[in-house]
Amino acid sequence: MITINVTMAVVLAVLYSVGFYLLLQRSLMRILIGIVVLGHGANLLLQLAGGPPARAPVLGTALPEEFADPLPQALALTAIVITFALTTYLLALGYRSWVLTGRDEVQDDLEDRRVAERQRPEGSMEADAEGPDDEEDPGSAAASDRTDEPAEVSGSGAAR
Repeated sequence: MITINVTMAVVLAVLYSVGFYLLLQRSLMRILIGIVVLGHGANLLLQLAGGPPARAPVLGTALPEEFADPLPQALALTAIVITFALTTYLLALGYRSWVLTGRDEVQDDLEDRRVAERQRPEGSMEADAEGPDDEEDPGSAAASDRTDEPAEVSGSGAAR
């Protein structure tokens, strides 16, 4: 029976905790670092699942009971490649965001705010707190749903 070292379990818990905490931040650089830390945690977990070091799985060199399990090693290699690809993609995304906006912070979507406003109960304490970001975008679907504005009349087909 294989037992996991308590120290390694604590290290895994810290890696996953820090990775998920960074993943929930608004800065794209912190999100990127969170993905990398989670990737390292996944690699460590896969290596721990593989068990202690053993003989190379080559027939004729040792008994089959002495072989190391190659599956966790292959999965760890795959996880390294996926983490590297995701890291390069997020670096490109962060660079593009920096070039376009001058900052790497992920902003709220105005439509998400409108949906949250519609789902908020009438007696909510947050109903009075409206900030400068609550302005409607004139081209949005919510702005076109208003019925208190007069309808536009086109000049080409007015009265027949």
